[in-house]
Amino acid sequence: MSTTRDTLRQTLDALLQPERFKDYGPNGLQVEGRGEIRRIVSGVTASQALIDAAIVQQADAIFVHHGLFWRGQDGRVTGWMKQRLQRLLAHDINLFAYHLPLDAHPELGNNARLGQELGWAADARFGEQDLGCVASVHYGSAEALARHVEQVLGRPATLVQPEGQRRIQRVAWCSGGAQAYFEAAIAAGADAFVTGEISEPQAHLARETGVAFIAAGHHATERYGAPAVAAHVAAAHGLEHRFIEIDNPA
Repeated sequence: MSTTRDTLRQTLDALLQPERFKDYGPNGLQVEGRGEIRRIVSGVTASQALIDAAIVQQADAIFVHHGLFWRGQDGRVTGWMKQRLQRLLAHDINLFAYHLPLDAHPELGNNARLGQELGWAADARFGEQDLGCVASVHYGSAEALARHVEQVLGRPATLVQPEGQRRIQRVAWCSGGAQAYFEAAIAAGADAFVTGEISEPQAHLARETGVAFIAAGHHATERYGAPAVAAHVAAAHGLEHRFIEIDNPA
């Protein structure tokens, strides 16, 4: 079975509602390819490696969280940008990218699916545009929480733990580079905050507020939403779908 590029775009826009978000770049169809869609490849980032893998899979469309175009970037089509665009255009592949809308979807988004993987059921939202999630949990310590996160995501995590043993009864999380949400997570009553990255100020805040901070990897925390959405949409239209994992240590 197949669908049209415009029908796929309309389905994705209806599902993810990009018009609701103030974002860092354009959401939706970023590169136009062929009009008929039979096979979708999903991934986290529209890297050269993902594009090349999609070509091998004979994909008609690529669906990602991190697209090619961002606010404030150099607009010239040279170097890596030329290489990526050249491959997409030469093989007539559509590129769909949804950033914050993919983070936020309550069932299929990055934060919802990350919580599902970790066994957490969100009962509240926090932060700018309500992207962050909060849930009731039971961990004897921040170390136990960090070990659980590492085991599920399959990679080491950075833990900044305040002094003393504090039971973790409320956990807040927001995937990717959401370290700036830490203060909002503290205000939301979290005992610990899990995200992808950590910057210098968060270590001091964790020690001074008594709230643990866990950085589990930008890519590692954002690899669940894209395949969930792509699989959902592919099933609705009878399309083929494959998620391709491109390893990233970040």
